[in-house]
Amino acid sequence: MFENLSDRLNKVFRDLRGHGKLSEANIQEALKEVRMALLEADVNFKVVKDFIAIIQEKAVGREVTESLSPGQQVVKIVHDELVELLGGQSEALQLGGKGPAVIMMVGLQGSGKTTSSGKLAKLLTKQGRRPYLVPADVYRPAAIQQLTVLGETLGIPVHPSKTEQDPVSIAKNALQVAEKSNYDTLLIDTAGRLHVDKTLMEELQSIKAAVNPAEILFVADAMTGQDAVTVADKFNQDLAISGVLLTKMEGDARGGAALSIKKVTQCPIKFVGVGEELDALEVFHPDRIASRILGMGDMLTLIEKAEEVVDKKQAEKLAQKIRKDAFTLEDFLGQIQQIKKMGSLEQIMGMIPGLNRMKQMQNMPKPDEKELGKVEAVIRSMTSGERNKHQIINASRRQRIARGSGTSVQDVNKVIKSYTEMLKMMKKMKGKMGGGKVVASGKKRRKRPKGLMR
Repeated sequence: MFENLSDRLNKVFRDLRGHGKLSEANIQEALKEVRMALLEADVNFKVVKDFIAIIQEKAVGREVTESLSPGQQVVKIVHDELVELLGGQSEALQLGGKGPAVIMMVGLQGSGKTTSSGKLAKLLTKQGRRPYLVPADVYRPAAIQQLTVLGETLGIPVHPSKTEQDPVSIAKNALQVAEKSNYDTLLIDTAGRLHVDKTLMEELQSIKAAVNPAEILFVADAMTGQDAVTVADKFNQDLAISGVLLTKMEGDARGGAALSIKKVTQCPIKFVGVGEELDALEVFHPDRIASRILGMGDMLTLIEKAEEVVDKKQAEKLAQKIRKDAFTLEDFLGQIQQIKKMGSLEQIMGMIPGLNRMKQMQNMPKPDEKELGKVEAVIRSMTSGERNKHQIINASRRQRIARGSGTSVQDVNKVIKSYTEMLKMMKKMKGKMGGGKVVASGKKRRKRPKGLMR
């Protein structure tokens, strides 16, 4: 996400290097480029105008601190203002109060409301809540069936709606079922249209009056840019939405909707969809997104994703294997599968501070997701013995593995070489840390002198 904007802004800041003071001339030149970058990212022109005016006021004539270069000083100012533009801080769902909390999912047809309802239900389940999915779109063919299948996949109950029922009655009945069955959250997937119309809004207003929702989340396709902002503003005027959920953020290289929607509607972005998988929904953190845009990475989100997929007991076993030089191709396969659960390689790389800039400087190609799949196929085509003792894989075995995985012998050779190179790197790291034999033998470590940081 935000690839184009991030590239343009980082070029602007590199050009600012070498100046001893932030003069009006070099600031004006930089701000001209920032303005163009934001407009090309499809950010609302009024939002851009206000944003540039604030940065200019804060940056012109400011002395550079000892620890920051002029470029870094401007980056800091732009970062702080981007955080404000994106909403300042993350906004949690307000689901307190008596009885089941109702969340209405609203938006145009095709924005991703149904899938987002399932994703949000899964996220709420992880947080210890008991959601109840309610299909209230009786107009779109198979909309009810789609949510029902999602619910079955997730193991989350779905209200048995019928296409001949009235959406308001469905919502009321579902609320009664939730109260009796002890569900604490209702997620109502409402109908959409290809564009905003009076009939749609009247129906949504009737549902709102009937169930008194704690949250009304406007679901928008981030890739539609300013159209999403315009529609969000209209929904907000008619329904008083409480927040926004942006879908397809992983494919939005520009980011205009995310950068405009809070300023225009005064409604916070609460969640972003970052993939097709049912766990690809993230809480929106303005400070983290601003850091990603400016190429600073997002280690907090990366750590959170790692904690979700990494089993602590398995991690300890793996550490033991590495210390004992017993890391096998089976373990290598397990690590690949965990990386895939964290998201796309490009997303992961974007979260590592400085890596984007390094990639640009070296003009490296984007990571190919297919390569991971190829490595996985090669290892899966090996026998258990081959995975645990790669030395036995001779020429004839390599040919068999290549045939079984639908790859070439060269591909098999690459996988084995990557694995052996990893083994060498692990040995070097273990040697530098100097703790391998001590831990493996169970001897006591020497106590650290008091006062030293761990």
